[in-house]
Amino acid sequence: MVDLPGENSSALEGIIGDSRAMQEVYRTTRLSARSSATVLLMGETGTGKELIARAVHELSPRGSGPYVRVNCGALSESLLESELFGHVKGAFTSAYENRTGRFEAAHGGTIFLDEINSMSFPLQVKLLRVLQEHEFERVGDTKTISVDTRIVAAANRELLEEVEKGHFREDLYYRLNVLPIFLPPLRDRIDDLDALLEFFINKYAEENECKPLTVPEETKQFLKSYSWPGNVRELENYVERAVVISTSGQFSPELLPPHVRGLAPVRLGMRSEKDLGSICEELVTMGMMQSSSDDKDLYQKVVSLVERQLILQTLKSCQGVQTKTATRLGINRNTLHKKIDEYGLSEESR
Repeated sequence: MVDLPGENSSALEGIIGDSRAMQEVYRTTRLSARSSATVLLMGETGTGKELIARAVHELSPRGSGPYVRVNCGALSESLLESELFGHVKGAFTSAYENRTGRFEAAHGGTIFLDEINSMSFPLQVKLLRVLQEHEFERVGDTKTISVDTRIVAAANRELLEEVEKGHFREDLYYRLNVLPIFLPPLRDRIDDLDALLEFFINKYAEENECKPLTVPEETKQFLKSYSWPGNVRELENYVERAVVISTSGQFSPELLPPHVRGLAPVRLGMRSEKDLGSICEELVTMGMMQSSSDDKDLYQKVVSLVERQLILQTLKSCQGVQTKTATRLGINRNTLHKKIDEYGLSEESR
């Protein structure tokens, strides 16, 4: 990759990785930060969209202003509207006083709207107005408020596909997609794995006041061969677990979950519906599933089928010890117990 004059593809502070894919992210981030235009971050869950959003803010002329993050997928429609735009006293039952919204709080700075694909149509209309007119009204009020806030939005699904499905407004999509930045999944930047591994090992060794683990080549091979559906966040989780439970001073292969070592199916929870749809078709063709006209029903069947097999294989490898099984799967023991009952695995769990 040849940099154009004024371009800089060196790593951003606090972000690990020097692969060609990440160099392009760094270059695009720096170019995008120069203006106040809207940025759209696209990438799978766990690829580090919030880190890039913060970098866009800190590298911009607004870097000394406020940076406000809102997870649109974590709140109901009514709560999200109040969170974003504020409300006046008496606007609804629990509105006991006036409240400033996140857009007002981010005036002169940046607001990061994570999981924007989960936003309802009525809120999409209101957001479109903010993008176009830089103004809005608080919930329950008629007074118009003007704001100077830069918007950085992120989606964990392909927004253009959501537009085609009728789930997202086309006009809003084009208003958001002024400066797009695509964050590659970990499987497409596997050259960064060694650096990420070292960073997380040192981080959690310091937090737990212990010596950093050494990593045998066998463990590295498993990690580099894995498809990483949960991306960097999934890697961090496995490293933290290894640092906590290792008694040998090594990140041995036994500390990895079975599916990472190829001993159980790779979990499918992070994959797209399109990928799962293809898997469903294959299973129907193989006679392992009955075809269904309901796509959601078919989707749920294949997820349940793979989840049951993963839990069963992990139980067997842990000799039925549920605490150990839950740790390897990265889930709560109560959740595991419910899944065992749901899938009728009581005998196997013993």
